Amino acid sequence: MAEDDREIFRLWKIRHNAFQMCRDRGFLVTSNELDQNFEDFVRQYGDRPSEGKPARSDLSFLVSHEEDAAENLFVYFADEKKVGIKTIKNVCLRLQSENMSRAIMIVQEPMTAIARHSVADLSPKYRLEQFLEAELMVNIIRHELVPRHVIMSSKEKDELLDRYKIKEHQLPRIQSTDPIARYYGVVRGQVFKIIRPSETAGYYVSYRVVV
Repeated sequence: MAEDDREIFRLWKIRHNAFQMCRDRGFLVTSNELDQNFEDFVRQYGDRPSEGKPARSDLSFLVSHEEDAAENLFVYFADEKKVGIKTIKNVCLRLQSENMSRAIMIVQEPMTAIARHSVADLSPKYRLEQFLEAELMVNIIRHELVPRHVIMSSKEKDELLDRYKIKEHQLPRIQSTDPIARYYGVVRGQVFKIIRPSETAGYYVSYRVVV
Protein backbone atom coordinates (compact mmCIF):
# COMPACT_ATOMS: atom_id res chain seq x y z
CA MET A 1 0.00 0.00 0.00
CA ALA A 2 2.68 2.51 1.01
CA GLU A 3 4.73 1.66 -2.08
CA ASP A 4 1.70 2.22 -4.33
CA ASP A 5 1.06 5.56 -2.61
CA ARG A 6 4.62 6.70 -3.29
CA GLU A 7 4.57 5.42 -6.86
CA ILE A 8 1.27 7.02 -7.87
CA PHE A 9 2.44 10.37 -6.48
CA ARG A 10 5.66 10.05 -8.50
CA LEU A 11 3.72 9.31 -11.69
CA TRP A 12 1.44 12.31 -11.14
CA LYS A 13 4.45 14.58 -10.58
CA ILE A 14 6.32 13.25 -13.62
CA ARG A 15 3.31 13.65 -15.92
CA HIS A 16 2.67 17.16 -14.61
CA ASN A 17 6.26 18.17 -15.36
CA ALA A 18 6.06 16.52 -18.80
CA PHE A 19 3.04 18.70 -19.61
CA GLN A 20 4.94 21.77 -18.41
CA MET A 21 7.90 20.86 -20.62
CA CYS A 22 5.64 20.50 -23.66
CA ARG A 23 4.05 23.87 -22.97
CA ASP A 24 7.47 25.49 -22.57
CA ARG A 25 8.39 24.07 -25.99
CA GLY A 26 5.40 25.83 -27.53
CA PHE A 27 2.96 22.93 -27.64
CA LEU A 28 -0.70 23.33 -26.75
CA VAL A 29 -1.54 22.01 -23.30
CA THR A 30 -4.97 22.57 -21.79
CA SER A 31 -5.38 24.07 -18.35
CA ASN A 32 -7.13 20.86 -17.24
CA GLU A 33 -4.05 18.84 -18.20
CA LEU A 34 -1.58 21.29 -16.72
CA ASP A 35 -3.45 21.97 -13.50
CA GLN A 36 -4.77 18.48 -12.74
CA ASN A 37 -4.30 17.96 -9.02
CA PHE A 38 -3.26 14.71 -7.40
CA GLU A 39 -6.78 13.76 -6.26
CA ASP A 40 -8.23 14.17 -9.77
CA PHE A 41 -5.31 12.21 -11.22
CA VAL A 42 -6.04 9.30 -8.87
CA ARG A 43 -9.76 9.41 -9.70
CA GLN A 44 -8.98 9.26 -13.42
CA TYR A 45 -6.19 6.69 -13.45
CA GLY A 46 -6.43 4.72 -10.21
CA ASP A 47 -4.05 4.33 -7.28
CA ARG A 48 -2.69 0.79 -7.70
CA PRO A 49 0.21 0.99 -10.16
CA SER A 50 1.44 -2.38 -8.85
CA GLU A 51 -1.75 -3.84 -10.38
CA GLY A 52 -1.52 -1.83 -13.59
CA LYS A 53 -3.96 0.85 -12.40
CA PRO A 54 -2.62 2.82 -14.09
CA ALA A 55 -0.17 1.19 -16.45
CA ARG A 56 2.48 3.72 -17.36
CA SER A 57 1.48 3.62 -21.02
CA ASP A 58 -2.00 4.83 -19.97
CA LEU A 59 -0.38 8.18 -19.14
CA SER A 60 0.93 8.76 -22.69
CA PHE A 61 -0.41 11.75 -24.63
CA LEU A 62 -0.25 13.73 -27.89
CA VAL A 63 0.21 17.48 -28.23
CA SER A 64 0.19 19.86 -31.21
CA HIS A 65 2.39 22.93 -31.63
CA GLU A 66 0.63 26.25 -31.10
CA GLU A 67 2.22 27.81 -34.22
CA ASP A 68 1.90 24.78 -36.51
CA ALA A 69 -0.97 22.35 -35.93
CA ALA A 70 0.75 19.85 -38.24
CA GLU A 71 3.71 19.60 -35.84
CA ASN A 72 2.74 16.99 -33.29
CA LEU A 73 4.61 15.36 -30.43
CA PHE A 74 3.90 11.97 -28.88
CA VAL A 75 4.87 11.63 -25.21
CA TYR A 76 5.15 7.95 -24.35
CA PHE A 77 5.45 6.46 -20.87
CA ALA A 78 7.16 3.09 -21.18
CA ASP A 79 5.79 0.17 -19.17
CA GLU A 80 9.03 -1.82 -19.37
CA LYS A 81 11.69 -1.11 -16.77
CA LYS A 82 14.40 -1.25 -19.44
CA VAL A 83 13.31 -0.26 -22.93
CA GLY A 84 14.55 -2.41 -25.80
CA ILE A 85 14.17 -2.67 -29.57
CA LYS A 86 10.58 -3.94 -29.45
CA THR A 87 9.33 -0.82 -27.66
CA ILE A 88 11.25 1.45 -30.04
CA LYS A 89 9.59 -0.26 -33.01
CA ASN A 90 6.14 0.06 -31.44
CA VAL A 91 6.65 3.78 -30.84
CA CYS A 92 7.76 4.25 -34.45
CA LEU A 93 4.70 2.36 -35.68
CA ARG A 94 2.53 4.71 -33.64
CA LEU A 95 4.32 7.72 -35.13
CA GLN A 96 3.89 6.30 -38.62
CA SER A 97 0.16 5.69 -38.09
CA GLU A 98 -0.29 9.27 -36.85
CA ASN A 99 1.92 10.73 -39.61
CA MET A 100 4.30 12.08 -36.97
CA SER A 101 8.07 12.14 -36.61
CA ARG A 102 8.78 13.17 -33.00
CA ALA A 103 8.35 11.45 -29.68
CA ILE A 104 9.54 11.79 -26.11
CA MET A 105 10.01 8.49 -24.32
CA ILE A 106 9.81 8.62 -20.54
CA VAL A 107 11.59 5.56 -19.19
CA GLN A 108 12.28 4.04 -15.79
CA GLU A 109 15.88 3.03 -16.51
CA PRO A 110 18.40 3.91 -19.25
CA MET A 111 17.75 2.15 -22.55
CA THR A 112 19.76 -0.88 -23.56
CA ALA A 113 22.80 -0.17 -25.74
CA ILE A 114 21.08 -1.80 -28.72
CA ALA A 115 18.00 0.39 -28.22
CA ARG A 116 20.15 3.55 -28.08
CA HIS A 117 21.84 2.59 -31.34
CA SER A 118 18.43 1.93 -32.85
CA VAL A 119 17.25 5.43 -31.90
CA ALA A 120 20.34 6.94 -33.53
CA ASP A 121 19.80 4.88 -36.69
CA LEU A 122 16.20 6.11 -36.99
CA SER A 123 17.31 9.75 -37.19
CA PRO A 124 16.44 11.94 -39.07
CA LYS A 125 13.22 10.16 -40.14
CA TYR A 126 12.15 9.86 -36.51
CA ARG A 127 13.39 11.97 -33.65
CA LEU A 128 13.06 10.07 -30.38
CA GLU A 129 14.08 11.83 -27.18
CA GLN A 130 14.58 9.99 -23.92
CA PHE A 131 14.03 11.20 -20.37
CA LEU A 132 14.40 9.15 -17.23
CA GLU A 133 11.46 9.38 -14.86
CA ALA A 134 13.86 10.64 -12.19
CA GLU A 135 14.81 13.58 -14.43
CA LEU A 136 11.20 14.75 -14.58
CA MET A 137 10.53 14.61 -10.86
CA VAL A 138 11.70 18.24 -10.78
CA ASN A 139 11.18 20.97 -13.37
CA ILE A 140 14.70 22.31 -13.72
CA ILE A 141 13.77 25.62 -15.34
CA ARG A 142 11.58 26.54 -12.36
CA HIS A 143 14.64 26.61 -10.10
CA GLU A 144 15.38 30.13 -8.84
CA LEU A 145 19.03 29.91 -9.96
CA VAL A 146 18.18 29.02 -13.57
CA PRO A 147 17.89 32.17 -15.73
CA ARG A 148 15.23 32.57 -18.38
CA HIS A 149 16.10 30.87 -21.67
CA VAL A 150 14.41 31.97 -24.91
CA ILE A 151 14.91 30.10 -28.18
CA MET A 152 15.63 32.56 -30.97
CA SER A 153 14.00 32.20 -34.37
CA SER A 154 16.19 31.80 -37.46
CA LYS A 155 15.51 35.44 -38.35
CA GLU A 156 16.45 36.64 -34.86
CA LYS A 157 19.62 34.55 -34.98
CA ASP A 158 20.64 36.07 -38.34
CA GLU A 159 19.96 39.58 -37.03
CA LEU A 160 22.09 38.85 -33.94
CA LEU A 161 25.05 37.66 -36.02
CA ASP A 162 24.71 40.63 -38.36
CA ARG A 163 24.46 43.12 -35.49
CA TYR A 164 27.71 41.95 -33.91
CA LYS A 165 29.42 41.08 -37.21
CA ILE A 166 30.27 37.57 -36.05
CA LYS A 167 29.92 34.00 -37.28
CA GLU A 168 27.86 31.34 -35.54
CA HIS A 169 30.95 29.52 -34.25
CA GLN A 170 32.07 32.68 -32.44
CA LEU A 171 29.09 32.59 -30.08
CA PRO A 172 29.44 31.00 -26.64
CA ARG A 173 28.27 27.40 -26.72
CA ILE A 174 25.87 25.11 -24.93
CA GLN A 175 25.99 21.36 -25.47
CA SER A 176 22.90 19.66 -26.93
CA THR A 177 23.19 17.23 -24.00
CA ASP A 178 22.93 20.04 -21.43
CA PRO A 179 19.81 19.55 -19.24
CA ILE A 180 18.38 22.92 -20.31
CA ALA A 181 18.94 22.15 -24.01
CA ARG A 182 17.30 18.75 -23.58
CA TYR A 183 14.36 20.28 -21.71
CA TYR A 184 13.61 22.60 -24.63
CA GLY A 185 14.36 19.98 -27.28
CA VAL A 186 16.71 22.22 -29.23
CA VAL A 187 19.06 21.00 -31.95
CA ARG A 188 22.50 22.00 -33.13
CA GLY A 189 22.65 25.50 -34.56
CA GLN A 190 19.78 26.94 -32.55
CA VAL A 191 20.55 29.88 -30.27
CA PHE A 192 19.39 30.63 -26.74
CA LYS A 193 18.86 34.18 -25.55
CA ILE A 194 19.57 34.00 -21.82
CA ILE A 195 18.16 36.71 -19.56
CA ARG A 196 19.67 37.10 -16.10
CA PRO A 197 18.75 39.58 -13.36
CA SER A 198 21.26 42.35 -12.66
CA GLU A 199 21.42 44.56 -9.58
CA THR A 200 22.67 47.51 -11.62
CA ALA A 201 20.96 47.20 -15.01
CA GLY A 202 17.84 45.27 -14.02
CA TYR A 203 18.83 42.42 -16.30
CA TYR A 204 21.50 41.48 -18.80
CA VAL A 205 21.38 39.27 -21.86
CA SER A 206 23.79 36.68 -23.22
CA TYR A 207 23.59 34.20 -26.08
CA ARG A 208 24.62 30.57 -26.56
CA VAL A 209 24.56 28.43 -29.66
CA VAL A 210 23.68 24.74 -29.36
CA VAL A 211 26.50 22.42 -30.45
